[in-house]
Amino acid sequence: MISYKPLLTLIVLLCMMKGLKAQVSDTIPPEIEPTIDSNQVKLNAVLRPLRQIAGAPAAFYTYFWEFGDGTYSFERNPVHQYRDTGNFDIRLFATNNYDDGKKPPTRLRRVKVEKKKTMLAMNNQPSFFSGNGSLEIRANQQPKPGEDLVLLMGYRNKPGAPVQAVSGSIMLLYNEKQFSQNGFDIAEARTYHQESSIGFDSLIAMAPADPSGFLAGEADGTGLFSVSGYEYDALAGKKELIQWIKNESAEFRQHKIWRVQDVKPGEEKFMFVTINTLPEMIKDTNAVVTLAGLFIPDDPSMEAERFNLELQIVASHDPNKLQLRNRRLNYRFTTKNRDNTYKVRFQNTGKGPAKRVAITVTLPGMLNATTLKLVDMKPYCVPCATAYPNQSCVDTVVTKDSIQFIFKNIYLPGTQQDGVNDPDSTMGYIKYVLNFNKGMKKLPFVSRASIVFDKNEPIVTNKSTGRFKKGLSPGIMIGYNMGLGTAIAEIPQENYTLGFTLSEYSPYRPYLQWELYLQPSRKQQTFISRSAGRDTMYNGVGYKVDYKDMYQKVQVLGIEAVPIQVRYNLKSWIGTGAGLLVAGELNRKTSDYVEASLIPPNGQRAIMITGEQNIKTISFAEWRGAVFADIQLGMVRVGPALGVRFLHYINPSQQRLYFFATWRL
Repeated sequence: MISYKPLLTLIVLLCMMKGLKAQVSDTIPPEIEPTIDSNQVKLNAVLRPLRQIAGAPAAFYTYFWEFGDGTYSFERNPVHQYRDTGNFDIRLFATNNYDDGKKPPTRLRRVKVEKKKTMLAMNNQPSFFSGNGSLEIRANQQPKPGEDLVLLMGYRNKPGAPVQAVSGSIMLLYNEKQFSQNGFDIAEARTYHQESSIGFDSLIAMAPADPSGFLAGEADGTGLFSVSGYEYDALAGKKELIQWIKNESAEFRQHKIWRVQDVKPGEEKFMFVTINTLPEMIKDTNAVVTLAGLFIPDDPSMEAERFNLELQIVASHDPNKLQLRNRRLNYRFTTKNRDNTYKVRFQNTGKGPAKRVAITVTLPGMLNATTLKLVDMKPYCVPCATAYPNQSCVDTVVTKDSIQFIFKNIYLPGTQQDGVNDPDSTMGYIKYVLNFNKGMKKLPFVSRASIVFDKNEPIVTNKSTGRFKKGLSPGIMIGYNMGLGTAIAEIPQENYTLGFTLSEYSPYRPYLQWELYLQPSRKQQTFISRSAGRDTMYNGVGYKVDYKDMYQKVQVLGIEAVPIQVRYNLKSWIGTGAGLLVAGELNRKTSDYVEASLIPPNGQRAIMITGEQNIKTISFAEWRGAVFADIQLGMVRVGPALGVRFLHYINPSQQRLYFFATWRL
């Protein structure tokens, strides 16, 4: 008889190996294949196959190469010429776009250049600086929790600088305080021009001290690879410089400082900083985080500058994105005139240039289309209404529920186009501002963009949702409580209460509210018996007892709390709620209370004496619960309101009505 067990075992093992291979295939590092000819190195990389996200545009890789000599490239297959011989560590950072797998790990490959041609090395280095400043920062990708990214930090002796050689300090600011946890951790900084890491004290010691010449400038970064402009304010001396640095870094938790020296006119130098995007990074994948760079020159005749790099947290790498700056708002302090700044990023990933890009964004219902303001764009175009025939321009069309921005007669290269080496040239954006309608509600507002390159199929971006923080609304509540039906012993038929409430600020949807009531100490005295006709001694004198009354005395300090209550405001002037109330006694004191009338032997006027005996004190003695429902009229979201509440108590059973006035702050 033939046994099939070995064959079945082999089949199972092969299937397990195949499944294991499929699970780990997206963690395979790239294979870097260099071809060396003297000091020229041609590079090629073999990457794992892409895993297409269903419904997305065609998946592709973007590339960022470090050549190990302080230069870089964004090309897929760069050719680099080294100026010197030696060993160079080449790194490839590849990013998978529209791919549902993990980003390929960074691969390092060392190459050895043993000889060089006498001709000066010439490289097709892409243009880095887009503004007029001395410092700019780029990132090779948007931050995705659990992945690393590379910051390319470029600095230079900018054209028109008043000094022949620039020295100074560069400060990188990261981890904004507006987020509850840190999102970034610096893993490594690779420097090639004798840059050195220094502390804040060293920065100040080397900073300019001329009280008449120091200027501070601020550059507002407008995109991933760009900077918009500069404004300068005079400062005086090191005290002002220290204060300026503290003001600029006040919104960040951490910083890193490098010392740079002797940058000659026209020189551009680069540092490469690998940053880990921590897994506990905020999970809001539409949030915008900022990294900032400060450049503080030694020479007092030069300007100190700031560069902002805005990055959007992503769940997957997609070059076409809609982002809303400051998506979590405080409703208490937000007015209809608040600017909501949107930015739509787009990238032509095709094989040829795009001449027309149409961006249609949905208009959230709470935002007012008439307040639309264009803030910035790339490529920059004049309004079509003022353009001459065939001039590059942008047209804006506003409808009831959407806004359309149309770039016409432009030239936006494609990432797969021959001769395109810089991905920045294939990217664009439109940045605009909208304000709220009058009477805005505390509800989320959602927008989404659709992008069409020429006559291709539309690319639909992510949803960007703005939300209001819940906030806390304390309140005060006073009322009159009365029993219905037969009275219950030891429970007052009516009483007054003073309470405090805590709920969400100005809610529109169902919300929770907590309440606490402090009841005034109530006293109750019950007659038990009367006795008379006896003689007694009091203070050494004999008296005749006219009568002696015995009472039971009870003194109670009570409390009521609402541990759970669900409320809903039907309109801005009417609301309703239901919940559970717990009533208890914090302290109950019982005693036998005696009143006696004593007649003195000389026939004088009778005297009255009192006393307590058998005193007992019990804490948390009695507890009872109730369910209730109520209705309120007035400014039920924020402000004063009146209401009536029906309560059904158990243990013992009783119904009560509570008439109250409340004021939420």
